[in-house]
Order: sequence, then C-alpha cells, then structure tokens
Amino acid sequence: MTVNEALLLSKKIMEAGEVPLLVGHFGVGKTDMARQIAEQTGKRLIILILSQMEPGDLIGLPTRQNEQTVFLKPDWWPEDGKVIILLDEINRAHRSIRNAIMQLVIDKRIHNHLLPDGTWIMATMNPPDEEYDQADLITDPAFISRFFIIDISPSIEEWQRWAEQNNVDKSVTEFIKKFPEFLYTRSPLSLRVELRPSPRSWYKLSNVLKTLTDEEKKKYTYSLACGILGPEAAKAFVEFGYNESVPIPQLILLHGFREILKDDTDKANSLTLRLIDYLSKLDDEATQLLQANIWRVAKNISELASILPTDSFYALIRYITDRASSDEKNSQFFDKLVEQLATFDQVKSVLNEI
Repeated sequence: MTVNEALLLSKKIMEAGEVPLLVGHFGVGKTDMARQIAEQTGKRLIILILSQMEPGDLIGLPTRQNEQTVFLKPDWWPEDGKVIILLDEINRAHRSIRNAIMQLVIDKRIHNHLLPDGTWIMATMNPPDEEYDQADLITDPAFISRFFIIDISPSIEEWQRWAEQNNVDKSVTEFIKKFPEFLYTRSPLSLRVELRPSPRSWYKLSNVLKTLTDEEKKKYTYSLACGILGPEAAKAFVEFGYNESVPIPQLILLHGFREILKDDTDKANSLTLRLIDYLSKLDDEATQLLQANIWRVAKNISELASILPTDSFYALIRYITDRASSDEKNSQFFDKLVEQLATFDQVKSVLNEI
C-alpha cells in the first residue's frame, strides 16, 4: 500500500474508533504520517517510543491513598480528546509494556484512568524480519487481532518527496531514481501469525466500512479486509460484494492466487485471459499502484507457473514481453516488470525461449 493510501485509511480507521498498525521499513514516513493526520484533524500528537519505556513510564507509578495502592497518571496522559497517541515500535516493547498496551487498545484505559472521549490511537512497527529486533508479541493472535494491519510500500515518487523534505543527499536520490529496485528489500509481509476472521474482526471491519464513501469502498475494501481478516477471507468478501467494482486480476497480481487450476483448463484459460485483458487496459492510477509493488507483482506472476497450464503461462509472459518491447503506453512499466520477472527461475527459462 502506498503512503497516500495508508494515510487515508489510517484516518478512516481511527474515525471508526479502531487502531491501525503501520508496518514498514525505516524511512517510509510512518511517524510523519501520524504528524500529518494530527495536523489535518487539529489534534496533538503524543509519541510513545515503547522500546525505550519502562513500565512506570507507561502506566504511572503507584502511591498510597486511603490505605489503598493507586496508580498516578503518567506524565504523557492526555487531558482532553484532541489527541493522537502513537504507539511506536510495538514489536520491540517489553512484555510488561505490551500487557499495558493491550488494556489501552481494548478498553481505552490504564488502571482506573480512562482516555478522554475522542482520543485516537495508532501504532507502528518495522517489518518482522532479520533486519530488526523483534519481540514475541507478533506471534500472539489475540494481540494482533486488535489492529488493522497496514503494510506500507512507498512509491518511488513518495520516497523522493520524503527524501527531499529530510535533506537526503542528491547522489542518493538520483541513484534511487535510476535504480528503484534498490530502495528497500521487498519481502512479503509476515507477522509470524496468520490473520484469521473472527466475530470481532468482522465487527471491526464493519465499523470502518461505515466511514467510507461508495467510491472508497470500491477502492480500499480489500486492503482493509486483508489487514484484519487475512487474505483468503478478504478475497472471498470482495468477490462476493464488490465483484463488479474491484478487478480480481489486480488482487492476483498484488496478493497472489492459491487456488489450484491445473485440472480445470477452462478456468485456467479464463484467468489468463482476464489477466491479459486487465494489463491491456491499465490506466495511470493502476500502473502507479503496480509499479510501486513491482517486485511483488513479478513474484506473484512467477508463482502462476505452478498453477496455470504451460501454454497459458507462456501466453501471459509473451504478452508482457511484447508490451515491454512496444512503443505503446506503459511500455516502460512492462520493461521494468520483465527485468523483475527475469530474477525468478520459474520465468527465466520461459523468457529464454520466447
């Protein structure tokens, strides 16, 4: 999801009283997004860097009152609801901090202290891979199910704007502009816990969908549902309710396709034709979306080699290479796509034969 899309959906999620969890590498602008939403809504931003906090910093210190132990409010506690609380680096927080976060996210309270009405909460974390220190909360389905997961993959243009605002050296920005594949390691998001639908997640999704316009529902329902239900339930939900609005080929290119089709030639050929038809009619917005996720698109296309019959897969790859060598609109996108496809063994042999 691009930064602009994540910005819009995070705001919608918080308007519905739910909590977005932004997942992205350092430098994609997660904290800047929180600042921008705060500025747009006239709210103050309170940033809690959880990896640097002790339990007392978050929950307040105990004191004695009327022969009982009570907890004082922590110094960051808001006095009114014109506030966004950003829970930063939740994947690196101590277990005692995570327990307090759970109460804050679920009940909007810590001990006897209730958050003022109107307070919004959002959270951020780095991708759960070997590049970042991790804590075991990302294996806890009860914890993760409280959030809408938003995986941020900034477009090159978005990163260039961020880099300019943050005085990144021109030699770096010029290099990334020419070689965008080196911006960051593109790896599929994995929270080490499989998101699954539940009565709670359906209720949360419903809350957010109520805040969207019909046009926004057509565009963003799958991304929202995927972040709270998981990809399988999200795909079924979109196909059921938005089949005419959301192009299913786009979902396949961005998120993959697991159904086995080798024993159903008609269905496999139909899928191939739908993909080619979709790629032949790309508008500027769709092209930008696929371009921003081009490694993922190439990976998902390569995996179709094990699902589609050989002739169908060859036809799809041949169409992409023909578009890359043509002077038609979007040929530059298809040229980049061929470059990415050539890095996958499933496609490399096909490209050599075409």
